Amino acid sequence: MSLNLVRNAWSNLLGAAIPALVMLATVPLVVKGLGEANYGVYSLVTAIVGYFAVIDINVTAGSVKYIAEHNAREDQGKVIETMSFGLMVYAVIGLLGALGLFLGAEWFISGVFAVPPSLVPEAIATLKLAALGFLLGQLQVYLNSVPQSLMRYDISARVEMVFGTLVPLATVAVLLLGHGLFEVVLLRVAASSLHCLVLWRAIRRLVPGFRWRWPQARIRNELLGFSAYSFLSRFATLSYVHADKLIIGALVGVTGLAYFTVAATLANRVLGLSFRLSGVLFPAASALAASGELARLDRLYVKATRYVAFLNAAILVLVAVFAHQILRYWMNEDFARHGALVLAVMALAQFVDSLTSLPSLVNDGMGHPRISGLFAVSRALAGLGIVYAGVAGWGIDGAAWGHLIGSVLFTSAFLAYVHGRTVPTTLARLLGQGYAPGLLGVALVAVAATTAEGLFDGGAWNFVLILCVTALLLGVHGALFVVERDDRQLAWTRLKACWARCQAAGG
Repeated sequence: MSLNLVRNAWSNLLGAAIPALVMLATVPLVVKGLGEANYGVYSLVTAIVGYFAVIDINVTAGSVKYIAEHNAREDQGKVIETMSFGLMVYAVIGLLGALGLFLGAEWFISGVFAVPPSLVPEAIATLKLAALGFLLGQLQVYLNSVPQSLMRYDISARVEMVFGTLVPLATVAVLLLGHGLFEVVLLRVAASSLHCLVLWRAIRRLVPGFRWRWPQARIRNELLGFSAYSFLSRFATLSYVHADKLIIGALVGVTGLAYFTVAATLANRVLGLSFRLSGVLFPAASALAASGELARLDRLYVKATRYVAFLNAAILVLVAVFAHQILRYWMNEDFARHGALVLAVMALAQFVDSLTSLPSLVNDGMGHPRISGLFAVSRALAGLGIVYAGVAGWGIDGAAWGHLIGSVLFTSAFLAYVHGRTVPTTLARLLGQGYAPGLLGVALVAVAATTAEGLFDGGAWNFVLILCVTALLLGVHGALFVVERDDRQLAWTRLKACWARCQAAGG
């Protein structure tokens, strides 16, 4: 069975990496164009809309699993029935959520959150407009998952790359033309509608025989049964991701929310990129489990863990050690002063969370979403309590520490439980061959970088020098001690072949 994992993984990564870089580059311009208070309102509207996505029962996860399985068995009829049911479910979810957002907009803005009176009218209008964006967003999420379930991440990534790059740039253009918050959201709603159309055209080419078909009872029961537990994970994750902003908006205010959102968004976007590399393992695990290739799945899982854990740890060092300088040069001194600790702690929390990504994907691909769902709900409930206590006592810094405490507790418990049970790899093998080769060396580099950062002054040139040396040390460690010998030889062979082609072209 050819899964094209490397091609799909890199396609999926690039589909997120380039838009993330563009988004991060444009954040200072968006904050400046909207103002800190209005940017806080924008973050609040985004959080409210995101929180409404908890009504999504996560049929996407079940759809990806079963489309991958049916496609592996070349059962086109069941692929079409699964797609039909998924589209119907997400259209209904989108309509219900949009109605709730539109009707509740005034109550959310005026009755729940601390929005300055002068910003209330525009905030209400913007949230009502975002209700349409919610409907389109739900359809977009499902349509984006269909090429992925068919192991065509190159298609979904290419579309995502185009829209993810153009929308932030167009947002800056809208603000430079003198428009405000409402027009920014209007632009994004229009982009979502076009995004859906492009994805639909791509799906029709991938599944040329698609005609809407009411699924058999077995198909519906499989999807709903799997998704019922997978929904728990999505519900808990969305609650946890967005509730901190709602808590800060209610207890601290929109300006503090702006500081937290910028720092947390940077940590989440940068550390979250590697999930795009590992995300391809879910349909691959489903296909391999369906064909009984568990030994192959074990090898893929350990190797993916080895590389992804090192990559995340390296990124963590670069973000956490240099948090203050990054925010100072990226945003301004106010954001650095208020958000540096938040950025460093949230990056560490995101790294700890990332350790559950691959085992969760394999666990679900093996058909055990109940376990990941129950762990996610437990983590969300306990974690939100910790975050709330942190915000009430220590503001946005307390929110970051609350995230970290919840991440450490529940990641440790999840890893210990699933390995050897629902994930066909022992915990000892994971620690010895997945984590140890990369993390020990990264820890030494982190200590050295932190020491150097303390010894030298905070000037721009010293910052660039220490950052570059740190990145170089991490790269050398990865090449020598993390990348497996066969992969090093393959990379070297391809590099020599590329060099030979360049010489031939030049001659």
